[in-house]
Amino acid sequence: MRRPRILARPHASPMPPGPARRHLVISGRVQGVAFRYATREAAEAHGLRGWVRNLADGRVEAVLEGDSAAVAEMVAWCRQGPPAARVAGVVVRDEVPAGEPAGFRVLPTAHEPV
Repeated sequence: MRRPRILARPHASPMPPGPARRHLVISGRVQGVAFRYATREAAEAHGLRGWVRNLADGRVEAVLEGDSAAVAEMVAWCRQGPPAARVAGVVVRDEVPAGEPAGFRVLPTAHEPV
């Protein structure tokens, strides 16, 4: 598997410094293209905590938590995804940091996003 593309900071949205948490629902051709595993690898490279999972309707859901600059870079990465993905849209919801456990997990498929 190819290494995930990690975007440089100029492509990320500006965010105030400090901790941040974003909840994403990604649509398009995002299942069957190693999106979850590439997301985990990219999130770990950014030092983020959280999780990613497939949704039964073909979308991918993720929660990213950590340094606000790293979260912004990761949101930008999710707008493109791994090379085989074709991202059609990303819905991003700001959330209060909840203290996700250390590490970034790939969770089982869910029927509905949280």
